Amino acid sequence: MINPTIVDLSRLQFALTALYHFQFVPLTLGLSFLLAAMETVYVITGKKIYKDMTLFWGKLFGINFAIGVATGLTMEFEFGTNWSMYSHFVGDVFGTPLAIEGLMAFFMESTFVGLMFFGWDRLSKPAHLAVTYIVALGSNLSALWILIANGFMQDPAGAKFDPTTMRMQFRSFGALVFSPDAQAKFVHTSIAGYVAGAMFVMGISAYYLLRKQHREFALRSFRIAALFGLISTLAVVTLGDALGRMDYLVQPTKLAAMEGLWHSAKGPAAPWKLIAIPNDAKQKDAFSIGIPYVLTPLVAHGWNVTIPGVYALERDARARTISGIKAIIALKTYGTTHDPAALAAFDRHEADMGYGFLAQRYAPHQDLSAITPKEMPGVLAKTARETIPNVFVEFWSFRIMVGLGLAFIVVFAFGAYYSLRNRLDQHPLVLKAAMLAIPLPILACEFGWVTAENGRQPWTVYGWLPTFQSASSHGLGYMIFSLVGFMLLYSLFIAAELYLMFKFARLGPGVHAIPVPPASVAARPLYGQPGYADKSWK
Repeated sequence: MINPTIVDLSRLQFALTALYHFQFVPLTLGLSFLLAAMETVYVITGKKIYKDMTLFWGKLFGINFAIGVATGLTMEFEFGTNWSMYSHFVGDVFGTPLAIEGLMAFFMESTFVGLMFFGWDRLSKPAHLAVTYIVALGSNLSALWILIANGFMQDPAGAKFDPTTMRMQFRSFGALVFSPDAQAKFVHTSIAGYVAGAMFVMGISAYYLLRKQHREFALRSFRIAALFGLISTLAVVTLGDALGRMDYLVQPTKLAAMEGLWHSAKGPAAPWKLIAIPNDAKQKDAFSIGIPYVLTPLVAHGWNVTIPGVYALERDARARTISGIKAIIALKTYGTTHDPAALAAFDRHEADMGYGFLAQRYAPHQDLSAITPKEMPGVLAKTARETIPNVFVEFWSFRIMVGLGLAFIVVFAFGAYYSLRNRLDQHPLVLKAAMLAIPLPILACEFGWVTAENGRQPWTVYGWLPTFQSASSHGLGYMIFSLVGFMLLYSLFIAAELYLMFKFARLGPGVHAIPVPPASVAARPLYGQPGYADKSWK
């Protein structure tokens, strides 16, 4: 018997560690390419100020990178410790992109990041620039493989269930890698990271300009960040539309919750809800304001299209649950008898197997064959209701993310405009807005993560494996102990990040230099350097 409290605590623990870790990821993705851009200008022009910019922002990148790595390592172990049933069910498929991420992308960025920091006076300019690009590429490849793994949870392409081993197994590696959901998510998430990096650089540069410090350094940093941020924000909004269309095609329950659709929307006049107060218990809005003629072209890219709402999706889920119950009963029979007739019955209902798993929660002793005809309507109704994610959370997390994204366009546009016209000093309001907006892209990324993962519920693998059947059978004491331990440890990580970031940002670019020996000393063989005999060059 699965303890629902253990499942809830496992979910809470993974959500907290993911949200903690996800504070560092966007900044790493964005700053890595900004460093590459600044160093490219330095190599092309030879102007030392661009090297100073690369060194200073690189130091802040290094702090974020180190702490981000530390917070991310535990998540991969959690799949084995807290989600053992999930790992058994899809480990062959889900583990492959994570293994490639560790062996290729993470190895690449971790190896070359040392060369990036300490190779300035030991590598030629082009060689060091290549190293910086490799670090940026490695960071983004890391995001690619992780989001391919996540994409499989959202749209399980490239895998097929094996009734003999009771596991999902590969059908097509290519289908997994090139899953449209995974690719759309990767592009959208990576570019959201570029927005976070750009706002970080622009905001700290604005701080220097407001305090009239490091003026030349700040003006150039501000301009590069504003232009990079404006292009990135326009791209992230555009590609977010592609991701929303993917939800329409493969995750209709997520889309219905995201748009607060209780009743099916028929084009072309269906309104897009600007604001609403969805009531999940009553399955209706307490209040809403919509804009007509927007929803169907926005979501379906057409006019005369019907977008299914919650009530229609629940009706569909009831039918699929009946089929799914037959699949699970046939699977159980096949597991004990290897009867070909049972296997044939399972094959007929395999596509709805996940709904049968989901219905087990409401069956007597989680035994589907024990459901009586009198109990069946109640089981079907509860199962169908559970297939709909929390509409209030989904609706508002999506709108906060979108609202912040639109606000970033305004901040970056004004910043780029006044920077290009050399009039930033005349508009302190723009500088203050840029400075105050530093944490907002990361906040938008967090709400984007909530939208994606809350919308996937109640599944760990959409349509195939329910969340409540994916967790390990830990004791309550273990879960509380590990949860509190993670929260304390990760709070220390965040405190360290904020302390170091504030400290070095306040100190400014004047203290960025990494101690290096004089050129004459650097040219000698390592064994001949004075560091081996004395420390006079330091």
